[in-house]
Amino acid sequence: MKAGELIRGHFGGDLTVDAAEAHDIKLELDRRSQELIESIVLATFPDHGIYGEEGMRGDPNAADQWIIDPIDGTVNFFYGIPHFAISIAHRRHGVITTGVILDPMRRELWAASRGGLVTLNERPIRVSNRKNLSDAIVSVGVSKTEAAIEKGLPVLGEMMRSARKTRMLGSAALDMAYVATGRLDAYIESQISLWDIAAGMLMVEMAGGVVELKPHPNISDKFSIVASSGFISFTSPAID
Repeated sequence: MKAGELIRGHFGGDLTVDAAEAHDIKLELDRRSQELIESIVLATFPDHGIYGEEGMRGDPNAADQWIIDPIDGTVNFFYGIPHFAISIAHRRHGVITTGVILDPMRRELWAASRGGLVTLNERPIRVSNRKNLSDAIVSVGVSKTEAAIEKGLPVLGEMMRSARKTRMLGSAALDMAYVATGRLDAYIESQISLWDIAAGMLMVEMAGGVVELKPHPNISDKFSIVASSGFISFTSPAID
């Protein structure tokens, strides 16, 4: 929650840009947010490792690791679009055990633990029970590389033709949380990093949904993903 307060307090204010790429922005605030989360985690679990978008810390071979995206949706944040999140997951021996996603602007906190409930602001949630793709809302993410664009555009077109509505919202973590909550019926992306989706994967599964994850054939630590309620049926080039 402290990281959420930090980020919310800077929304709409002056921001220091560490790097401005063709399709992405890295903020000094991303680093500060991760450092704050790291300090809290390592103060309690000094022997754990940190696997974060803004770098690694601690023992990379530790049995217990925390997977952190300090601001998922940085470009939205930078442009004043209030749709971004903090995502934190714990994994032990490679298995995600706990996940939290915080939308600091809407003050929505998703939490999940393996074998337990998944909640939104402490209330249990479930995936949607819609069964027809024609009734569904699907979010499609398209990464920045030329290969990802070439693979993602056919998926986007397919969903625009088949689903009731297709969205590109700009935060994979919130897409996953929305699938778990039933706001979305599916989220599809052909190239995504683990810190974007680690907490959300657990949430979707614990909320009754299905996650299909495949490692990228050429890029380490990148994956293709289809996260859905499990009730709708479709095929997608994103997971071929």
